[in-house]
Amino acid sequence: MSDYVSPYHVKAIYVARNAKDNLVSYYYFDLMNKTQPEPGPFDGYIHKFMRGELSWGSWYDHVKGYWVEREKNNILYLFYEDMKENPRREVERIMRYLDLSVSDEVINRIVELTSFKSMKENPMANYSCVPSPVFDHSISPFMRKGEVGDWKNHFTSEQSKVFDEDYEEQMKDVNIPFRSLI
Repeated sequence: MSDYVSPYHVKAIYVARNAKDNLVSYYYFDLMNKTQPEPGPFDGYIHKFMRGELSWGSWYDHVKGYWVEREKNNILYLFYEDMKENPRREVERIMRYLDLSVSDEVINRIVELTSFKSMKENPMANYSCVPSPVFDHSISPFMRKGEVGDWKNHFTSEQSKVFDEDYEEQMKDVNIPFRSLI
């Protein structure tokens, strides 16, 4: 059986978001997620994020690991910012990657139903059915804003400077084209 070739080819889609917006999103998620420890003040949370001391581990290790493995392991690496900027283009990329062909009407419907607005209103996506002792939506909704660049409303200029210096050091071995604004 050593010559056997599986007819199945595993395909994975990985979506990465820029570090600063991801950090802000994590922070609000940890505030409302009662299964996690209290995140503490935002300034301290920034440092926990930079050190990879959050429940999810290191953002840096995660995004770099998938970036390095993307070609060897057939991973379609997408960026949240690209999806926000041009959702149709990214849906079409996914369709090509999956070797699917569908009508423009179906693509339009996918774009519509996967928009942040639609998903924020959909209980299957917004976790509003999760009881408040688990996810307290009165603190923050699971799907909060979905904006690119909201980090600017949370980081002070000093925090941004410290974070940027740490980011440069941690990401020096890869060239992942993240954008923190669109």
